Amino acid sequence: MSIDTDTAARVAKLARIRVEDQDLPALANEFNGILGFIEQLAEVDVDGVEPMTSVTPMRLKRRDDVVTDGDQQPAVLANAPDAREGFFAVPKVVE
Repeated sequence: MSIDTDTAARVAKLARIRVEDQDLPALANEFNGILGFIEQLAEVDVDGVEPMTSVTPMRLKRRDDVVTDGDQQPAVLANAPDAREGFFAVPKVVE
């Protein structure tokens, strides 16, 4: 895929970036360089490669999802400017 100056101008407009007319050919060349790099990445053979979450192999720590410091409703609501019936009260914003 090749980007021309008209497409570069459209992308700049969509991104709300002001680009002078004399700078459009350079911007189009930058876009073409980026697309060329992406095409090179598409040629890499990744069959049999496991997806990674990080560059260093590690496992996420797993733990039981249990409440460890619950039953604090009165203390939490003490900070609220307005609390009713055990909940934060906020002004109505939708009619």
